[in-house]
Amino acid sequence: MTAAQDPQIFGFLLVPKFAMMAFTSAVEPLRAANLLSGKELYDWRVITRDGQPLPSSNRIRLMPDASIETVAETLNPGGPGGRLASVVVCGGMDGQLYQDQAVFAWLRRLARQGARVGALSDGSYILARAGLLDGYRCTIHWSCLPGFTETFPEIEASSEIYCIDRNRFTASGGTASLDLMLHMIEVDHGRDLAVAVAEQFLHERIRSDRDRQRMPLRLRLGLSHPKILEAVGLMEEHLEEPLSCVELSGRSGLSTRQMERLFRKYLKRTPQRYYLELRLERAQRLLTQSSLPVMEVALACGFVSPSHFAKCYREQYNQVPKSTRLGAPRSAPAGAGAVAAE
Repeated sequence: MTAAQDPQIFGFLLVPKFAMMAFTSAVEPLRAANLLSGKELYDWRVITRDGQPLPSSNRIRLMPDASIETVAETLNPGGPGGRLASVVVCGGMDGQLYQDQAVFAWLRRLARQGARVGALSDGSYILARAGLLDGYRCTIHWSCLPGFTETFPEIEASSEIYCIDRNRFTASGGTASLDLMLHMIEVDHGRDLAVAVAEQFLHERIRSDRDRQRMPLRLRLGLSHPKILEAVGLMEEHLEEPLSCVELSGRSGLSTRQMERLFRKYLKRTPQRYYLELRLERAQRLLTQSSLPVMEVALACGFVSPSHFAKCYREQYNQVPKSTRLGAPRSAPAGAGAVAAE
């Protein structure tokens, strides 16, 4: 095999509580591309900080190929295919807490050597802390987006399923990793192979980077009533500066009485209660995913009084905001928002 035909080598760096689905959705398309093309187009190494097995968020442990110090020894240094073409940080849970200066330095060194650097799920936190997203666009799982944008306001983070900006690439997690890799395969080896790989996994449509992460509101709520969908959409867009019931009903084309009746019928709660639960859900995410002071979290979720915020939060989650910040067990949301996925 000549140098021009050397396989492109990916390094997958696993971090504690990495998301197994995001990881396998990234690796499997590479395997399938090799199988369907009859050529070794791609190779990969699974890496952990110290070379020891690491449990994913589902507690299944993976045996890595190498540590960050020894991975170069597996790449035939000095010969064909002697470096990682791309390194992918595989996040999943608690990426906002990750602090490892040795890993950050290793990632920066690979970037200086010309490797493409990427992240899956909440791995974007790790790239940001390493200084590798400065001046780049990125994405992250929708449930982490509020905390990420508050922590790194200078970084342009989007709600797209994946984002490629020059030599940086990020995917929001889950099956978005599959779409990202299908795009890369198409760029490297043509659309026919990318489509064949997608069909291999019964993936009926290759999504683009313009697709959004979350389901349309009508599917999330299981409703088709246009007025309710309009009202809830307005609520989600105005969490920091909540709209009044009069404003919501007016913009939705309803009277306040009609809106009250429809919310009780379809969502089993008043519009005020539903709106409050959305704001509290955002507050919970900010408390767990950012270092914002509790007062700033309250303001970011539309509460002007810290005492009122604390009272509402305690009633919803059976604990005060400070306990959530310190990592105490949390009750599940009462139902206004969706449960976060990895």
